[in-house]
Amino acid sequence: MKKITLLSIFIGYFLTVALATGSQTTVPRPRYISIAPSTTEILFALGLEKEIVGVSTYCNYPPEVKNKIKVGSFSSPNMENIIALKPDYIFCTGLEQAPVVTQLRQLNFKVYVSDPTSVEELFDSIREIGKLTNKSAEAIALTARMQDEVNAISSKVKLIPPEKRVRAFIEIWHEPLMTAAKGSIVDELITLAGGINIAHGLPRPYCNISSEKVISLDPQCIIMAYMDKEPSLKLIKQRFGWDKIEAVKSGRVFNDIDPDTLLRPGPRITRGLSELYKRLYPEG
Repeated sequence: MKKITLLSIFIGYFLTVALATGSQTTVPRPRYISIAPSTTEILFALGLEKEIVGVSTYCNYPPEVKNKIKVGSFSSPNMENIIALKPDYIFCTGLEQAPVVTQLRQLNFKVYVSDPTSVEELFDSIREIGKLTNKSAEAIALTARMQDEVNAISSKVKLIPPEKRVRAFIEIWHEPLMTAAKGSIVDELITLAGGINIAHGLPRPYCNISSEKVISLDPQCIIMAYMDKEPSLKLIKQRFGWDKIEAVKSGRVFNDIDPDTLLRPGPRITRGLSELYKRLYPEG
């Protein structure tokens, strides 16, 4: 009887130790690399800071990104660095990164490409990234908040009569003069903000436009999607013939919106939309 009791004690002890050891076993965190600033912002917004092991040198937001290992530039990441980090998934964008995506897939990496051309596609992309990273609830909450912010602007825009809509020109760069047209998320932002994009009819989503064309289309508001130390109006007035443009005559030329909130399809794009609306309709 005594032997049976001692045996039971020993069995109970070893079971307790085994269970305790098992409960301390942790599942390794997934490892993510993002070489697109937009997907880096999405991953951070979903609460995946600890899972991000590498980013591109172009990734500059949020501030915590500065502590992450850099794996090279946006268009030419260092493949040796990426291989050494052993990522479970790599997040990229399209266009310029297409060759990089092909190379990564040839190396048998799992790659997700986020290349939205509309706000709705951006929401879809955020939700897809949420599924891939086991952050679906966070992704749904994030897109719901962003949708509320879009709706808040839309409700104001509905009150503006069509004839009162502001003709707007988004200047992405000045040498050569570049803008956004139909098929771009920037073009949609102008529409959502209640504006009329004077470059909407151009043949490509992002393309060059002549100075003469801008003058002839006579925008009422000009947004320079890059920041400069020089006052925006001073920069524009130096251009031949631009003093005839209504936006210049009325002083409605701006370069004070963070360009990343307009050009980067990520969580802050609704902030860019709000700032754009304020420039188009400062009284509203």
